[in-house]
Amino acid sequence: MDNELSLLIGKDEKILYAGKPDKRCFVFECIFNPMLPFALVWGFFDMFFIGTAFSSDQSDQVAYFIVPFMALHLMPVWIYLGGALLSFRRYRNTAYIVTDKAIYASGGIFARTYKSKPFAELSHVDLHRGIFDQWFGVGDIITTSAQANPATLNGRRRSTNAGISIDSIANYAEVYKLVKQLQEDIYTDVMYPNDLRPKENHGYKSRYRG
Repeated sequence: MDNELSLLIGKDEKILYAGKPDKRCFVFECIFNPMLPFALVWGFFDMFFIGTAFSSDQSDQVAYFIVPFMALHLMPVWIYLGGALLSFRRYRNTAYIVTDKAIYASGGIFARTYKSKPFAELSHVDLHRGIFDQWFGVGDIITTSAQANPATLNGRRRSTNAGISIDSIANYAEVYKLVKQLQEDIYTDVMYPNDLRPKENHGYKSRYRG
């Protein structure tokens, strides 16, 4: 269990699942991502241009201009390579914990981020298995928040209903059933109070009895 992530858990919460993504699938998805074809085409075009420039009779004259310019022009390739090479560090910082009240997740490359989402705010739970997920026998649990979360895109404030995703885990079926049951019971109990509440309501200290 991730010691730093566990610090976010309340004293009255019960840990039902703790784990990390499958390392092989996580690294493969970081390397073979949608940016790979773009980076390959961009790099091939730039290498062809550089080769043509240096094979000309005026290669010595254009070298001072071509080298720094192409170093900047290859930025999409550097960004892709940086993301692929740092995938192991990102994997080390990624962890998930599911309690009887919320989902907790950590991530990041250099700065580590921590997120939590209570089941009372989750409206949907879905299971996703991409090509690499099926290849390595893992799956993703994707949650949707019932409340719009503030976010910033290109300097503009917007809202998103993204929840927390538990990606590339081996026991995806069991964790999906667990998260789905908790989400249905607790979210439904918030919207339409049911028998899962204790007979005596002690306020915020009430325990889930599902």
